[in-house]
Amino acid sequence: MDQTVKVKLAAPGARLPAYQSVGAACFDLFAAAPPFIDSTCEALINTGLVLEIPAGYGMRVYSRSGQGFKHSVSLVNSVGVIDSDYRGIVMIKLVANTVDGQRYLDNIKAGDSIAQAEIFKIEQVSFEIDHTHPVSYTHLRAHETKA
Repeated sequence: MDQTVKVKLAAPGARLPAYQSVGAACFDLFAAAPPFIDSTCEALINTGLVLEIPAGYGMRVYSRSGQGFKHSVSLVNSVGVIDSDYRGIVMIKLVANTVDGQRYLDNIKAGDSIAQAEIFKIEQVSFEIDHTHPVSYTHLRAHETKA
């Protein structure tokens, strides 16, 4: 990709996203500070990053695979999407699904890798109402009777 994402480090402890290997599909996002953990076993984590994602692109945020496999921790919304016109601080919200997961959240500190993300190209489409043709029949609508 020859696009550059401009980054503002907006909090002490913030650090640039980083790919952890040459073949990494996603880059890591890091905690700028320990999380705020509420009574529902959810941790709100400030990355301290304000990103200028280029127009025509977006960013998807995912849980790190080890969080789920080792600690039963995941992103609250499964996958986060950040639009190119968002200019706020990127926050990550993790949820613990087990006691071990809660211990994991309790031990997050500044500099820890807390999520992974990718920049992706988008293409917006237009929508129009079609009153003359039925929706195409596919195997996904097999439970319905053909018109």
